[in-house]
Amino acid sequence: MTTSAPDPAARPIGIFDSGIGGLTVARAVAQRLPHERLVYFGDTAHLPYGEKSTAAIQAYSIKICDVLLRQHCKLILIACNSASAAAYELVREYVGSKALVVGMIDPVVAHVGRHYAGRPVGLIGTKQTVGSNIYRKKIDQLDLGVDLHALATPLLVPMIEEGFFEGRVSEEIIRAYLDHPALQGIEALLLACTHFPLIKPQMEAHYQGRVAVVDPSDVVAATVAEALAGRQLLASPAPGAGPAHHFYVSDFTRSFEESTRLFFGQEVQLEHYPLWE
Repeated sequence: MTTSAPDPAARPIGIFDSGIGGLTVARAVAQRLPHERLVYFGDTAHLPYGEKSTAAIQAYSIKICDVLLRQHCKLILIACNSASAAAYELVREYVGSKALVVGMIDPVVAHVGRHYAGRPVGLIGTKQTVGSNIYRKKIDQLDLGVDLHALATPLLVPMIEEGFFEGRVSEEIIRAYLDHPALQGIEALLLACTHFPLIKPQMEAHYQGRVAVVDPSDVVAATVAEALAGRQLLASPAPGAGPAHHFYVSDFTRSFEESTRLFFGQEVQLEHYPLWE
């Protein structure tokens, strides 16, 4: 008995992250590819991934991939820098030919190479992402003279997950990080965590045009579109209303439900799918 859908192009795109951060990427994908149906998994029971071990992130990622493959996803997007750093190669090997796999890191590294050769560039992310050194290694491999200044910013993800997008608390934390000596003299700042676009306006206000704040969501969404187009897997327009996206969470949270509704501008269906503890 086959587990594949009759029309490969009609299969959905699977996206996962530890929480609401990946919604920034999911929204960018939905805007670029409005005919595609999305299946999103927010592993809210285990956030933030940036504080977890590599082994734990790999285990969560494989378990989530099982869920997405059962939904016949044609492409799995790891919409989390920590999971991309820790589990991208493992996920690609595990998924095999069942689905395409796209992570956050390679598309952003390619973007940096195209636009910031020979220039100082800052990067902020979780302890897992920055500690893995994966961005530095891949950017150095380009051999384009990019001077990368990386800083772990562990307070930002829980701050965002708790809804502190704006106000004095977030302003003080953001200022403390962006004024850190490690980020001085940069011309651009890479947001190497999918949560961080939610506070991009505050970062831009801090820099007042002196530093370009780079949101990777659109870059990654373009990579997804290219990957599907290259294999003739783009969905055809369907009559009637747009595609019905589906959202799974490993632990139900009111903030996730509200954020999802806000991001997609519509009522959403959340399905609780607990992963093992």
